[in-house]
Amino acid sequence: MRRPILQRLAEKVLLGDGAMGTMLQQQGLAVGECPEAWNLSHPDKVRWVSESYVAAGAECVLTNTFGGTSLKLENCGLAAEAKKINIIGTQLAREAAGEQVYVAASIGPTGKMLVPFGEMEPEVAYEAFREQATALEEGGADIIQIETMSDLEEAKIAVRAAKENTNLPVIASMTFEKGKQGYRTVMGVDIPTAVQELLAAGADVIGTNCGNGIDEIIEIIRQMRQYADGFLMAAPNAGLPQLEEGKVVYSQTPQYFAQRVELLVEAGANLISGCCGTTPEHISAMAAVLKRL
Repeated sequence: MRRPILQRLAEKVLLGDGAMGTMLQQQGLAVGECPEAWNLSHPDKVRWVSESYVAAGAECVLTNTFGGTSLKLENCGLAAEAKKINIIGTQLAREAAGEQVYVAASIGPTGKMLVPFGEMEPEVAYEAFREQATALEEGGADIIQIETMSDLEEAKIAVRAAKENTNLPVIASMTFEKGKQGYRTVMGVDIPTAVQELLAAGADVIGTNCGNGIDEIIEIIRQMRQYADGFLMAAPNAGLPQLEEGKVVYSQTPQYFAQRVELLVEAGANLISGCCGTTPEHISAMAAVLKRL
């Protein structure tokens, strides 16, 4: 039987899974197609992704619900199906995970801009995140993973919606890019500000995902650790995507990840997984190193 996930994180590094979209594309997901729709139309293929990661050694699998707010699902005409998509998406991951592996329920950005930069009012965003978070809890998640955020205000609204309406712990992860002023999100949020405000909003775990690759994530986690005593999550891309012979490929191999995962642990990561371009082979390679550590 699973212990509470925060209790488990306090003991040793927890290994998550890799990319969902990369794997679904291998199964036939078309460019521009709504991945979350596959929870309803291709449940076996979605479940297979999580099963593949569990077989590779993942101790926590992520749901296929990244774009699962009703606001985001409007883009593919599925806003009315938001609750169902999130519940089923979590159940599929739960079926693959069994009793020993944890399920992290993915919440991504709404795809809309908050006022004054856009037209979305904070209460509208809050309601969309509340609806998604409660459905993810109903589906059987162990933790909610708010990820790939660049707008700190949107991330904080998502954290509050999850914390105030569910009994689940919450991860809040932002994506940073390195520029002349150091690491910042595309909205200009620096690492110290993100750490301080996400913790103040109630996040139980903070972290970073996506970006350029594992080397940058190591550096970001190292900086985050200077401002945070609690749990940190790291989910790097397998490098930047490149187009070769009409196919999108990623430069950082499973072996490359394996060579650097110890540095990620030393930097202070408690939960390590993979983002875009990572595969079961990446997770298997990291699992072998973490087992030795």
